[in-house]
Amino acid sequence: MAQREVVQLDRGRIAELTEREEKRLNERTQASRALFERGRTSLAGGVPSSYHLRDPWPIYLDRGQGPRVWDVDGNEMLDFHNGFGSMVQGHAHPAVAAAVRERLEKGTHFAAPTEDGIVVAEELARRFRLPKWRYTNSGSESTMDAIRIARAFTGRDTIVKIFGSYHGHHDYAMVSIGVPYDEIGDRENYASLPYGEGIPQSVVDLTIPVPFNDADAMERRIERLIEEGRKPACVIMEAAMMNLGIVLPEPGYLEAVRELTERHGIVLIFDEVKTGLCIAAGGAVERFGVVPDMVTLAKGLGAGLPSGAIGATEEIMELVENERVYQVGTFNGNPASMAAARASLEEVLTPEAYEHLDAMNERLMTGCEAVIEKHALPGYAVGVGAKGCVTFSPSKITDYESFKATQDGELMDLAWLYNMNRGIFMTPGREEEWTLSVTHSLEDADAFVAVVEEMAADLTA
Repeated sequence: MAQREVVQLDRGRIAELTEREEKRLNERTQASRALFERGRTSLAGGVPSSYHLRDPWPIYLDRGQGPRVWDVDGNEMLDFHNGFGSMVQGHAHPAVAAAVRERLEKGTHFAAPTEDGIVVAEELARRFRLPKWRYTNSGSESTMDAIRIARAFTGRDTIVKIFGSYHGHHDYAMVSIGVPYDEIGDRENYASLPYGEGIPQSVVDLTIPVPFNDADAMERRIERLIEEGRKPACVIMEAAMMNLGIVLPEPGYLEAVRELTERHGIVLIFDEVKTGLCIAAGGAVERFGVVPDMVTLAKGLGAGLPSGAIGATEEIMELVENERVYQVGTFNGNPASMAAARASLEEVLTPEAYEHLDAMNERLMTGCEAVIEKHALPGYAVGVGAKGCVTFSPSKITDYESFKATQDGELMDLAWLYNMNRGIFMTPGREEEWTLSVTHSLEDADAFVAVVEEMAADLTA
């Protein structure tokens, strides 16, 4: 990203606009407030997941159709949140709805395989270039099982992850995420830090974080681990980081990681829970052309129904087939989830759909970049496939450390409020991105850009 002159934003003005927009949103969501007051008597925090929380209350949704959602106050919004990136198919897609409806009338669960599960596995193998698959019910289950399989395959315990990346809510993955800037530490020797309480330190110590976009630093850390007698079982990573907005891999980085892990006999796992089926038909494997040893999927796979998957080489998955590793789950391959996934893969997420997603994302990024340049804002637009964001930083973010050092969190908070008050439903949090669906239009992209323009004009007036 080329350096350019940027305006010095008035912090007082940001605070003033934030107060105004917060008041407006609160006034428009009184039914959500009432549900929150009711819900928190029985639901911890009034929400099913801590990632749904928002102060002073979360926004409760009522329904969705295509690219739009309606909250319980009746506010209609274009959905760029899409269930933390799960709904690239759009809400209530006719093909998915018909497949699920037909399946429900035949029975919702058997704890036995169905033909749809085979068809989905065949298509995933074709798209992701890995021959053998198993199912789970979430991204957390997928990464948890993949790590266990990698440990069994190598006979080793230590795992390497990218500092700042989120790979689910099991203990081995909840390490070195959301760390304050002054606690990040030495880049060559990042500390393993638990993400919240309840995670045993002995487990934390088995997970070693390294920086993104720095294969040399990863190699040096792995070599030190080998010298210590702690050769890693696996490297688990997103090919493009998707929880810092979006951080794309620098040219040659993924290829270098692939070579490094192959040379040392370390299993390379691409966590494609967010990228899989969203940034290309074959996810990051297709988009960046690097094939790992294992891939984990969830989110977009089930078209809104809980579902996940693990893909791997024949050699690795032989451990599962021979029951040296027990990869199990009562709801794995649930008939309704498999029916939804099959309809999505065969009828919705087609080559034409990905052309449409690319065109819309290009429209969004071009429009946002034009606004940023016009108003000399400290930021830039970045995206790939159905994913994108405006990152408010005066310099390019390449990893967690640069994200924490330069990202303007106050501006990100304000942008979320502007969107919510102008009919754009966005994922809460300073680290999240937009997700498009195949049902969005170019006009919807223009509506998003118009909100960015309004905020920029208010900030620089």
